[in-house]
Amino acid sequence: MLTIEDDVHIGPYSILVLRTHPVSDIAKYGKITSTTSGPIHIMRGSWIGASVTILPNVTIGEGAVVGAGAVVTKNVESYTIVAGVPAKKIGTLK
Repeated sequence: MLTIEDDVHIGPYSILVLRTHPVSDIAKYGKITSTTSGPIHIMRGSWIGASVTILPNVTIGEGAVVGAGAVVTKNVESYTIVAGVPAKKIGTLK
């Protein structure tokens, strides 16, 4: 399930992935044998930069900012700034 609350800004070419496959499948079996899925929840007032990828089972907290090109693999706390691959906290908003 994808939930996007009010006043969320999402930059161009961003990807919200609700279903994917575990990398461990390829390492163990040499092919994809299963998939995983989960919700994405983007809370009110968040900004998602251009070309951001958000993976399943992630919540972007209220007022958070995700830098362009980031790959978000874990939840982002409210009013924090994350960037990078994988996304890491680089600041906070007051």
